[in-house]
Amino acid sequence: MAVADVHNTDGEKVSQVELSDLIFNVPVKKSVLHEVVTMQLAGKRAGTAAVKRRSDVKGSGAKLFRQKGMGRARRGDIKSPLLRGGGVIFGPSPRSYAQRTPKKVRALAMKMALTCKLEEKKLLVIDQMKLDRVKTKDFADILDRLGAKNSLLVSDGRDEKLDLSSRNVPGTKVIETAGLNVYDILKYDTLILVEPAIKQIEGRLIR
Repeated sequence: MAVADVHNTDGEKVSQVELSDLIFNVPVKKSVLHEVVTMQLAGKRAGTAAVKRRSDVKGSGAKLFRQKGMGRARRGDIKSPLLRGGGVIFGPSPRSYAQRTPKKVRALAMKMALTCKLEEKKLLVIDQMKLDRVKTKDFADILDRLGAKNSLLVSDGRDEKLDLSSRNVPGTKVIETAGLNVYDILKYDTLILVEPAIKQIEGRLIR
C-alpha cells in the first residue's frame, strides 16, 4: 500500500496517509483513458447547429411559373433549395453527441488517472483547506507555498469561502469529490487532495 506525505497549507509535512492499491496502484491503459475523456468532451458539445430546410423557409407555396411553354427549367415554389433564399439541403440539425460508456470502465479510468498522478509525483495531500475570509490573494498564497500553480483541488465538501476565493485564480480549479472526473485530473498538472476527501474517493470507487 502506497504512503503519501500530508502537508499543511504552509507546505510543511505534518503526517502520512495510506493510499489504497485498489485505486492508486492499477495498470494504466491509455486506450481506456482516451475512451472516457472522449466521452466527456463529446457530452459537452451543444449539438445545436441547425439550418432552415425547405419546409422551414417563409414564402409562398405557389408555383413560380407554368410547367411548360416557358423555355426554362421546371420550378416549384420559391422555397426551392436551388434558389437564393431557399431551404438548405443536407444541412446540420440539432443532435446529441453524447456517448455511452459502461460505469465500470469510467470507474477504472478514474483509478488509472489517480495512479498516473501518484506515479508522476504530482499528487499532493493536505490536511485541510480552510480560509478565514473570502480573499483571492490568501488562496493564491497557499498555492505558492505548496508549489502548485496549475492545479486541481479536491475538497471534501462545499466551502463557499474557498469557492469564491479560488474562482479568479488562473490555471486552478476547485471541485468536490462528487464532481471528480478523469478529464480534470489529467488536464491539470498537480492534483491536490484534502485528506478527508481520500476516504470519500475510496468509498466511491471501491465496491
